[in-house]
Amino acid sequence: MSVDSWVMHFDGYRAADEGRREALCALGNGAFATRGAAPESVADAVHYPGTYASGLFNRLASTVEGRVVHHESMVNLPNWLPLAFRPDGGAWLDLDQMQVLDYDLRLDVRQGVLTRRFRVVDRDGRRTAVAERRFVHMANPRLAALCQQITPENWSGKLEVRSGIDGLVVNGNVADERTLEGRHLRTVDCGEHGAEVIWLEAETTQSHVRVAQAVRTRVDMRGEEGPRLLQRGPDRVNHLYSITATTGTPVTVEKVVALSTSLDHAISAPLDAALAELRDAGDFDELLPAHVMAWSHLWGQCGIDVAADDPETSRALTLHGFHVLQTLSPHIADRDVGVPARGLHGEGYRGHVFWDELFVFPYLNLRKPDLTRALLLYRYRRLSAARRLARQEGRRGATYPWQSGSDGTEETPAEFYNPRSNRWMADNSRRERHVSLAVAYNIWQYYQVTADVRFLADHGAEMLIEIARYWADLASFDATDRRFHIRGVMGPDEFHDGYPDRPGMGIDDNAYTNVLVSWLLRRARDTYGILGDHHCGELWERLALTDDELGTWDDISRHLAIVFLADGVISQFAGYDQLAELDWDAYRRRYDNMQRLDLILEAEGDSPNRYKCSKQADALMLLYLFSSEELTDLLGHLGYTLDPATIPRAVDYYLSRSSNGSTLSRVAHSWVLARSDRQRSLGVFREALTSDIGDIQAGTTREGIHLGAMAGTVDLVQRCYTGIEARDDALWFNPRLPEGLGKLSFAVTYRGHWIDIELTTDRLLVSSRPCAAEPITLGLHGDLVALGAGKTAELMLRPPPDDPGRLRSSTPGRA
Repeated sequence: MSVDSWVMHFDGYRAADEGRREALCALGNGAFATRGAAPESVADAVHYPGTYASGLFNRLASTVEGRVVHHESMVNLPNWLPLAFRPDGGAWLDLDQMQVLDYDLRLDVRQGVLTRRFRVVDRDGRRTAVAERRFVHMANPRLAALCQQITPENWSGKLEVRSGIDGLVVNGNVADERTLEGRHLRTVDCGEHGAEVIWLEAETTQSHVRVAQAVRTRVDMRGEEGPRLLQRGPDRVNHLYSITATTGTPVTVEKVVALSTSLDHAISAPLDAALAELRDAGDFDELLPAHVMAWSHLWGQCGIDVAADDPETSRALTLHGFHVLQTLSPHIADRDVGVPARGLHGEGYRGHVFWDELFVFPYLNLRKPDLTRALLLYRYRRLSAARRLARQEGRRGATYPWQSGSDGTEETPAEFYNPRSNRWMADNSRRERHVSLAVAYNIWQYYQVTADVRFLADHGAEMLIEIARYWADLASFDATDRRFHIRGVMGPDEFHDGYPDRPGMGIDDNAYTNVLVSWLLRRARDTYGILGDHHCGELWERLALTDDELGTWDDISRHLAIVFLADGVISQFAGYDQLAELDWDAYRRRYDNMQRLDLILEAEGDSPNRYKCSKQADALMLLYLFSSEELTDLLGHLGYTLDPATIPRAVDYYLSRSSNGSTLSRVAHSWVLARSDRQRSLGVFREALTSDIGDIQAGTTREGIHLGAMAGTVDLVQRCYTGIEARDDALWFNPRLPEGLGKLSFAVTYRGHWIDIELTTDRLLVSSRPCAAEPITLGLHGDLVALGAGKTAELMLRPPPDDPGRLRSSTPGRA
């Protein structure tokens, strides 16, 4: 990979683009992250400094149009960045009020370092050059550092430097939510500790989480540090330095912060922990090598080397992997956190956990399965809340909320704002109970990759059983067609929350939901068989699981209703064929961006419930989750025959009726296209890569990156284009590399083996590194091969005419 593939470069200062850059240049280590805001900036219409700790939420009450609304959000923590300077008698640094001669911002994702260089001229004509570096320490989850070199270019004299911590912060990153209460913190105290350190401690107003930050600032010119003055207010604390600067001589300002919260392990009190961490921390250059080494180790396990004909593809793919890893780093392994849909990069969706983990876990399963395990425990710890939610619906078992925060309560708002109509719209997405099916799917896929029987016995089985119970209870039998039906739900397509004559009441027999429920009931029975009484006899007794109940699940799994269109294509839901066709061409002529078609139609007094349209993949999600062979088996189990010829027709049918209103849709669409049209798949894949980089949703990137879409694009390369599947106790390969991606190289872990994979259009090479693990089974184009440690299997995708064989291995029948 070339050096440029590791660097995201922004040239020139553009106030209108700062929000996007701040999200894309956020730095984190899993424990916390800080947006890439300029340290001299404050939250305004241009800038938004933000720091967020994983799993740290708070609940507030707001009055919206006369109604009291309760909402829980990931909390914007005190801002440790503030750092500014001014020449004697001049204004404090403000790029929006000064002449910017040049500006260069670079994110080095290989090392996790953000660099900023610029030159400014103040109103008195004084020209100053600034070189800045920043990182959030990947080896030490409580540390971050910032270093500036300030060089007067045409002036000498007094230079003032102000370094501080700002506790007067609010949640105000999302424009549509600025009418909500946003003050989640109250400052407990702030002050000075010794000669170099200032500190501030705050507490969330409802969840009562303590947050402490301690900052050490050093200002150095020729080895001499200037005098400092403490400035202390109710919610802010600063050190003010005054020194004599000379033309051409750089002044180095270094700021190291330690952040601790009462959610941390192995501490007595957050402030004591932060001060102790800072006391032991070296300076910027001493801290940097361990940080860079930690990133090097992460990339060694999680990187993908792509020889693409378009260098932007490699760069974007690496950036996506970077943001996934710094949100879900090894530091979350012992933390009670889920997968925040917008990362730790902003306040979009209030930091909530959705179903996006369905797109994230496949990447982690094959790289850092211990992190998948930790994130699944987030769901297990909230199983009691999921049971309560089921009981509130009058159902057995457990169902997980569409939006989850601290404790597993349903956090989905009842309304959302439509800026096109200036009206509030009903949000019925809490009917998207398929989030529980995603949890079940993730549990099973984790088990398939790891064979972690202990996790399945201790945690996974109970979740699978209780989720299965909920869906079995929700399914109702109709004696007319002798089928079970599931009514009143929503599928992944959020445009349809009901029928034209009963909006908000959900739709019936959603194909995605019903197929997955059948799959789930089979996997729950498989789990019972795998674990038996030896592992889980007490669990079955505690859950009162009986043979009769298992038999009922088998019956439902075979008789759930799936609706088909007249040409044999799976219908998205019952009654879909009765909806009107939307005049897509007419709407495209009227609107440049139709992704949020629901907002457009509502503003016109209409509703997507009336039309054959979708926001994101729904029926096609079945082809995203399952191979055509698996889907054929699933439908066969239900008593239906899937004609393979209908699959490309289904893909074309639904793609032509999708607005791509979700960043996840292009991931799923690229995946399903890979089976029939690889080059079109590559084109959609490249569109998916631009979701946040190009801010294709017109301003949403500033509210946080879309973590599921980023992980999904990496997984497209990792699993889709290699055809990797973990099922039936084997790791299957069915390569489908598009032209334009000349070569892929990466490593995955599977059942104790680290496996190096190299794929070109002609050859697949699979090599296991030496280890003590038992041989594993590979499925290569239908051939089953045992792969032992230190062995290699080779699959010739385009064998020469005189070579009758496709599969080569180091030992016949046993690679």
